[in-house]
Amino acid sequence: MHRFAVWAPSADRVEIDVHLPSGTQTLPLEPSEDPAPGWWALEVDEAGDGTDYAFRVDGGDPRPDPRSAHQPHDVHGPSRVFDPAAHSWGDGGWPGRDARGAVVYELHVGTFTPEGTLDAAAEKLPHLVDLGVDVVELLPVAAFPGRRGWGYDGVDLYAVHDAYGGPAALQRFVDTAHRAGLGVALDCVYNHLGPAGNYLGEFGPYFTEEHHTPWGAAVNLDQPGSEGVRRFVVDNALRWFRDFHVDALRLDAVHALVDESDEHVLAQLARETAALSAELGRPLTLIAESDLNDTGMVTPLGQASATDLPARGMQAQWADDVHHALRSVMTGERGGYYKDFASLEVLGNVLERVFHHAGTYSPFRGKTWGAPVDTARYPGHAFVAYTTTHDQTGNRATGDRLSASLDGAALATAQAVVLTSAFTPMIFMGEEYGATTPWMFFTDHDPELGALVSKGRAEEFASHGWEGDVEVPDPQEESTFTGSKLDWSEPTSERGARLLAWTRDLLALRRSEPDLAGDDLRAVRTATSGDAELHEGGSPWLVARRGSLALVANLAQHEQAVPLSGALDDDDARAEVVLAWDAAATEVTGGPSGTAVRLPARASAVVRLS
Repeated sequence: MHRFAVWAPSADRVEIDVHLPSGTQTLPLEPSEDPAPGWWALEVDEAGDGTDYAFRVDGGDPRPDPRSAHQPHDVHGPSRVFDPAAHSWGDGGWPGRDARGAVVYELHVGTFTPEGTLDAAAEKLPHLVDLGVDVVELLPVAAFPGRRGWGYDGVDLYAVHDAYGGPAALQRFVDTAHRAGLGVALDCVYNHLGPAGNYLGEFGPYFTEEHHTPWGAAVNLDQPGSEGVRRFVVDNALRWFRDFHVDALRLDAVHALVDESDEHVLAQLARETAALSAELGRPLTLIAESDLNDTGMVTPLGQASATDLPARGMQAQWADDVHHALRSVMTGERGGYYKDFASLEVLGNVLERVFHHAGTYSPFRGKTWGAPVDTARYPGHAFVAYTTTHDQTGNRATGDRLSASLDGAALATAQAVVLTSAFTPMIFMGEEYGATTPWMFFTDHDPELGALVSKGRAEEFASHGWEGDVEVPDPQEESTFTGSKLDWSEPTSERGARLLAWTRDLLALRRSEPDLAGDDLRAVRTATSGDAELHEGGSPWLVARRGSLALVANLAQHEQAVPLSGALDDDDARAEVVLAWDAAATEVTGGPSGTAVRLPARASAVVRLS
């Protein structure tokens, strides 16, 4: 027996096409008050795990269940019943893992392995354990049109994409990860649904024209009928924690969640997540992607926000400013939003204070943006930093990685800046060994929609100053997808193995050194050569001190001695090399101008100060 239920508050009648062993039947559902008014329900004796079905609202076409767990026939076909309790969990001893301060590894299931499945990804988890990763963050797994895509066009938010293996495969993946000592985070998209296969509007007031987002009508979080929509969102998030044992959620572009309710949906989610965490007896972490540069996002519920944004209760948020400053300094990029960050002083500032735009004017935005971080109140681990992400790589015209712009030493230095920072560090898949495979934008839409997506993408490049003689890969071509898959021979190449060992050594150092593992932003002190050296042939450098340790980075194209005077408490202090990209060519020197570290071009080292 299985109870079918659906929220359709304005419907006059709801029917179900249910595919039973005895044949397909169309049966009427009855109005129900369980779990709330507006629901319809029916118990079917012959139905159970694996039964296919679809709903009809007021005699319309059969549609997938808005809360479908599995869409084996694509997002337009019938749903399939999935019993989450059928899995026999082997992670009973798993204590949970707070994602704050963890080493996070972001991966896309479809391109992480040749097979592109959750089961295949699980076989690669020993690589991450050996690397020193703590939490694996999966890009969205919600069902989307076609077989291949990033996952941000999901339309069946409760379903696990069939090409990845479906919901049972996600349970197996999490179980395997936990038994290996790894936490699992899941990327969830609640600010919009994809353009194809989105049938929610036929069931209820899921969208509103009162607010608009870059994707069109906003998800209805504060207009009539929004209570059911809010439950749809919050229940979805809680379900990943409860039924799939996920440890953290990364919430996509939360600044696009338009909600003028007394309690913002993020605050509601934070409140109910905290209650579930107490019930389950393990930490559950909410990580926001927000471009607001506002600490109200990570202010605990019940505490006064330091800004105009009321407390949202997220435990952490992404810090794009760190990425922008690092990439601009390391590569020399100045186009688009990078023009706001082309400064060594900016890089030093974000390592100490997180946000560059902190109530300051942004030339790119053409307006004042953000608010400052009170470093006495907000820990560094509340902010996630990275050398790149799926967005920062895939939203480039050709999906080129940092490896297309930087040599091995410079890649190692960029990695060191993030992995020795006071933030929660995140590694995008492949960056641990300097992957050279691009990560491009790919889709599997129908031809008409695919053409529109390609056109819109070209226009976006132009608006960000990325137009030029670059041939943009066709998102619809399967080769764009397959060309984005990691090449697992690279980590064993001479270059890849060296970068992989460097990343592993940095993470081991981070774990073993309290000064690096800590999260007090007030203990971060930076010094730079100044922006006057940011020119061809210049001698730029960066020193970032955290307690008794300091990262010393030669950003020049030639060997030089980087002075430590700006990071030392006195000129007589001594330095000892703890870890260096090129140990044989790294030397601590002294002289009239004080202690310095001589480094090869673009190389870096961690030194202990005494």
